[in-house]
Amino acid sequence: MTETAAPFSEEKVVPWWLVLIEGIAAVIIGLMLLAKPGMTTAILVQIVGIYWFIAGILSIVSIFIDSSAWGWKLIIGILGILAGLLIIRHPLYSTFLVPTTLIIILGIEGIIIGAINIFRAFKGAGWGAGILGALSIIFGILLLANPAMGALALPFVLGIFAIVGGIMAVVAAFRMK
Repeated sequence: MTETAAPFSEEKVVPWWLVLIEGIAAVIIGLMLLAKPGMTTAILVQIVGIYWFIAGILSIVSIFIDSSAWGWKLIIGILGILAGLLIIRHPLYSTFLVPTTLIIILGIEGIIIGAINIFRAFKGAGWGAGILGALSIIFGILLLANPAMGALALPFVLGIFAIVGGIMAVVAAFRMK
């Protein structure tokens, strides 16, 4: 074996049973999102709040371990702690606010990606890029026109994606085995 081939032969393989557990968890969360969207969304938003709170603390602690980019770490830490505390302290309000904010971000992203695709279409990427760009802009405008309605539909969309992705992960796990 040559020295150049050595790094490529040491692939990090995820254990098949971990992929199976992740797939089963995704299917369960997806089913819960479809069966009880409000309650499941509230629980998932609380988990995100706890995650942001802990990640904020760890970001600030990491300044003492590695002081490079300490300003960004401090800002990220403070924002994470504040966002986590707000979500934890106001669970009902945050259950509506977090998905609505996500819908607004997705709407803005859709418009930006659509504009980029239309620009690419005029530069020679073809009609397909232009059509997808126009559809993306329309989708973004629809999301921005009524983000609350998008937030109400979000648990169902995420539930379907979680179920499909979970089933695919379970199948992949058994193929890995």
